[in-house]
Amino acid sequence: PAKSLSRVAFAPVSNRAFSFVGKMALNAEKVIPDVLDNFSPATSLHVTYPGGIQAKDGVVLTPTQVHHQPSVTWDGDSSSFYTLVMTDPDAPTRSNPKFGEWQHWLVGNIPGTGIDKGDTLSAYVGSGPPKDTGLHRYVFVLYRQPHKIEFKEPIHGKSGDGRAKWKVREFAKKYGLGHPIAADFFQAEYDEYSNKVFEP
Repeated sequence: PAKSLSRVAFAPVSNRAFSFVGKMALNAEKVIPDVLDNFSPATSLHVTYPGGIQAKDGVVLTPTQVHHQPSVTWDGDSSSFYTLVMTDPDAPTRSNPKFGEWQHWLVGNIPGTGIDKGDTLSAYVGSGPPKDTGLHRYVFVLYRQPHKIEFKEPIHGKSGDGRAKWKVREFAKKYGLGHPIAADFFQAEYDEYSNKVFEP
């Protein structure tokens, strides 16, 4: 498995510097260009799972650790709307992503940082890579919307229906979202919780 940059110790730095560190990881694991085009981060995503587990810079976590929806925060403008995405480009494997991207979470029209007040287009589903498919990348992407949007997307509950063969680039282009303002990711491979990914 590729080394995670999350183990490197960094002194306290600005959001801009944290974004730069995140960009290094995104490039190192080829999230750029596999999922996203090159972009200039305007803020940092802070993704925290229950128990204080941080999902950042390509750290390797387990499906057990990321089963429940995380807390995601950023420096948001209360007068703006945002779209948050979590996507897996490596379905079923990184070397043969014929079902990728697989959409894990999609929330639009988030006012400021109030995810619970946005429009949930796809309910959160944690990572559940099949056995013997190696590490998958799970990418969080944040867009600042130009305005509130009437999304014409199928609504996905906590099931796998309609989530495969999705592309965040195409979604962003469809709704004029422009470039992301932040992105981060973790990696995971199969554990026993992969078989329970659609359970509450």
